[in-house]
Amino acid sequence: QVQLVESGGGSVQAGRSLTISCTASGDTWRNYCMGWFRQTPGKEREAVAAVDGRGDTWYLDSVKDRFTIAQDNAKTTLTLHMNNLESEDTGIYYCAAEPPPCDVLLVIPIMYKTWGQGTQVTVS
Repeated sequence: QVQLVESGGGSVQAGRSLTISCTASGDTWRNYCMGWFRQTPGKEREAVAAVDGRGDTWYLDSVKDRFTIAQDNAKTTLTLHMNNLESEDTGIYYCAAEPPPCDVLLVIPIMYKTWGQGTQVTVS
């Protein structure tokens, strides 16, 4: 079973960019469904980006054209490139994985079995 570890969070000013990463161990996530979620106090965890086993992607409307989800060729690192950050993007970001077969985009937390520990992103 794959284990996930996020990294790259931090504090940035609004309008700046930040890239966070999620590294897999224990397996590659070839053909896995993967997702990035974020959570803020008092709110439910929401999906911001997802990729399915075929490579199709989905984005939350508020991050479209600003965020990009990507996997490296070795299928061991998932990244979320975040441009033009806004204060509303602040939160703990989690990556999630669901093993194959997975050829649909998963955007609800309960659809994923494996989660990382989260990384804090603060935009001020």
